[in-house]
Amino acid sequence: MKFGIRLRGVAAVAAVSITLVATGCGGGGGGGGTEASPGAASSEATENANLAITFVPKNLGNPYFDTSDKGGEEAIKEFGGKYAEVGPADASPDAQVSYINTLTQQQVGGIVISANDKKAIGDALNEARDAGIKVVTYDSDTAPEYRDLFINQATADGIAKVQIDMIADQIGDSGEIAILSASANATNQNAWIEMMKKELAANHPNIKLVDVVYGNDKDQESFDKTAALLQSHPNLKGIIAPTTVGIAAAGRYLSTSKAKGKVALTGLGTPNQMREYVKDGTVKEFALWNPHDLGYLAAYATKALITGEIKGKEGDKFKAGNLGEYTIGADKTVVLGDPFKFNKDNIDQFKF
Repeated sequence: MKFGIRLRGVAAVAAVSITLVATGCGGGGGGGGTEASPGAASSEATENANLAITFVPKNLGNPYFDTSDKGGEEAIKEFGGKYAEVGPADASPDAQVSYINTLTQQQVGGIVISANDKKAIGDALNEARDAGIKVVTYDSDTAPEYRDLFINQATADGIAKVQIDMIADQIGDSGEIAILSASANATNQNAWIEMMKKELAANHPNIKLVDVVYGNDKDQESFDKTAALLQSHPNLKGIIAPTTVGIAAAGRYLSTSKAKGKVALTGLGTPNQMREYVKDGTVKEFALWNPHDLGYLAAYATKALITGEIKGKEGDKFKAGNLGEYTIGADKTVVLGDPFKFNKDNIDQFKF
């Protein structure tokens, strides 16, 4: 998918204040009087479907999920469904279970969830599926047997590589680096970290990963972990934070420390969070996909499952509003697109 396609989702939100530039990052009428056309049948299926779709992020109050879930809300309004969002305050492994159980009792049509743990919520999700509820994971996956589809923001190797490429460029492809991640159980971050290690070993022999620490997607904890990294590793040249909470907290710490301009910081963040740190020189470049479009795509995928437009099989195709057509790949996965790099030259073009 091309990022230019994906950015149209942002434009729908931000057209009032900005103009986005496109960059690389996403029925017939039958002859019989009583015979319904395919278009009419599809319309009837949608009209009769249970399009009550609830988003369950890793934790509430997280700016990343605030943005992605707004995308889901926009999509659900477009196709006439009912949007809701529930979730825990903390991103602990089993914190989402009670919310899943409640949604099963409420008999919603679909659950869209970013998993805090690959297996801890599996039984609860399968109980929901046994009750006829469609389960779609986004951002962070479960094991495949616990969901109907996974909406992947980008391929794991692509996310890993772009972060290593950025830190290598910023530290001259040599020196000590550390990773400030979310929680130790976060399936998406753990997959990226393993691939980052492989990328370093294969293509960056002069960069040494000296530590991996976890801020648990909490601002203050991530801030404190950044301080501890600099104290524990006085020769540290760079930090990768593959989490929007972590990179913003690390930027806040570095921006007022003696390490500003000496220790590079990159990873995954949103422009609104990182604009200040890019402009003051704390951060040169970071990356992300469009979280708004991730939620938007997840909502349309859930709707397609509920209405029977797709069965969740590899090769199935569905339309996702203004993002266009998507195809289900291996392991019941749909990929949004490629990561996009933000820096001082383009960051003001984006408002999410």
